[in-house]
Amino acid sequence: MVTLFWLQTGACGGDSLAILGAESPSIEQLFSSHGVELLWHPSLSHQSMRLHDEVIERILSGELTLDILCVEGSIVTAPRGTGLYDSYKGRAKMEMVRDLAAQAGVVVAMGTCAAYGGVNAAPPNPSDCVGLQFDGAQPGGLFAEGWRSRGDLPVVNVAGCPAHPHAMTQTLAWLATGLPLPLDEINRPVSHFNTVVHQGCTRNEYHEYDIEDLEPGGRACLFFNLGCQGPLTHAVCNSDLWNGVSSKTRAGVPCFGCTSPDFPRDADLFSTEKIGEVPLRLPLGVERPRYMAYKNLARAAAPQRVRDKKMEP
Repeated sequence: MVTLFWLQTGACGGDSLAILGAESPSIEQLFSSHGVELLWHPSLSHQSMRLHDEVIERILSGELTLDILCVEGSIVTAPRGTGLYDSYKGRAKMEMVRDLAAQAGVVVAMGTCAAYGGVNAAPPNPSDCVGLQFDGAQPGGLFAEGWRSRGDLPVVNVAGCPAHPHAMTQTLAWLATGLPLPLDEINRPVSHFNTVVHQGCTRNEYHEYDIEDLEPGGRACLFFNLGCQGPLTHAVCNSDLWNGVSSKTRAGVPCFGCTSPDFPRDADLFSTEKIGEVPLRLPLGVERPRYMAYKNLARAAAPQRVRDKKMEP
């Protein structure tokens, strides 16, 4: 059996809620079929906090092996580096994370807050929040850039706000097998962060023909005016639908780029910054001169059925 301890820090429980919607594998299958033994979870464990404390002491003493440590939420370091704004029985949570991580085979940051600081680290960041091994997009957070777990791995960043249910359960199932887990340049599992949200979006045809919405609730592209980060954001939201049903863009809400280390952007999330009529940030892999020339022609070439469909009730 592979042991797992889940610790919540920095005001977050969204990933715990999201993981309950996983189906392949489900959270139940993770425990019953993938050899994972849950030592503690703040919402799923029914035992008293006395057992929680005993489990931690057994891990720290070396009596109990900890294979996977999951951390959910930002690491609060205020005031003045003590971390006592987020504490348990007078002990800073950041110190608990340090001690448990020193014993863990692998540490997994569940969600963007634990990975990069996230919402709690947004300006002006009064609680001095950081991620486990990143401070925003910069290496270094609670742990130095070169920190490695007992299994010789950096912190595995399962980013998202919240993280996608299958990104969480499938990463944990993969780690439980002991097989290599390829990571990208910001330590996210390549398996779930090698495609952009734009792929699979039902608004793609509108995007290609530069048919744009000016306000939420329409059918057209949300990228040009409403701040959608789908073409810039690595995630599986449109290729592996949430709860097998939908995604933000399919529901008419722009992607906010919640798997990115700079989330949330220090800007209006529902508007697109532009130079003239061209978005300041272009889709990944696109060159600005070619993009400008292409878009000047695209709208004129849009089929009438695309123009008409935008106006349908």
